[in-house]
Amino acid sequence: MNSLKFEDGYYRTVSENISLISRALPSFMFYSRALSIVYRSSAMARRGKYGTGEWSDSSIVVIKTLEDVGVDIEITGADHFIKLDEACVFVSNHMSTLETFVLPGIIAPFRDLTFVVKKSLVEYPVFKYVMRSRDPVTVGRTNPRDDLKAVLEGGAERLKSGRSIVVFPQTTRSTVFDPEAFNTIGLKLAKRANVPVIPVALKTDAWRNGRFIKDFGRIDPSKRVHFAFGDPIRIKGRGTEEHESIIRFITGKLDEWNK
Repeated sequence: MNSLKFEDGYYRTVSENISLISRALPSFMFYSRALSIVYRSSAMARRGKYGTGEWSDSSIVVIKTLEDVGVDIEITGADHFIKLDEACVFVSNHMSTLETFVLPGIIAPFRDLTFVVKKSLVEYPVFKYVMRSRDPVTVGRTNPRDDLKAVLEGGAERLKSGRSIVVFPQTTRSTVFDPEAFNTIGLKLAKRANVPVIPVALKTDAWRNGRFIKDFGRIDPSKRVHFAFGDPIRIKGRGTEEHESIIRFITGKLDEWNK
């Protein structure tokens, strides 16, 4: 299994010569390669040969493909989960399709991982085989009570087995972070399973949401991609203070990156 080269939890794209065609047509060059990665991964998953290592490696290829078309990626705080000796819940804002493709390459080399995802993702053409192979926790996003039960029960089971989980508490992807739409489902899961939460702030609008198909928007290399991982947090009581702390972490990072 490959991994990014972190130094004290930090990673930054090393500037290289970007080809003229990649500079002129970053979206075309990226998608032509990325779709090939997805098809190969899907074929492996259908044959039952797509484990955590393969998932991580294909995600790193996506990262390198983004960098090859000029996207600059910066990651901070990775040592917070690299040094952790137990499963955890990653609680993150959700901005674009990019984090779904990239987070496995950042995290999975260091710990087994899955996501809480919409049921539609495990029915998505081609990509469904990849997602199903990762044994995600699925939610319908139509009945909050059923979703909470699915996350608490299915999530706790996976965490108990040593598999960490990424949770996006927002109801939908958005380039604007709305704390009111950021629920506490990840904290409830962490408390139930007695594991820590790792806050994640991200800015991934270099992969824009599409006008007609949301997953296929323009790739904009002028926007730097940021991922920041915070200190592990143990949930005490109702988790109100911890929830506010995570919101402050995300809003603080977004304010810093938007200057």
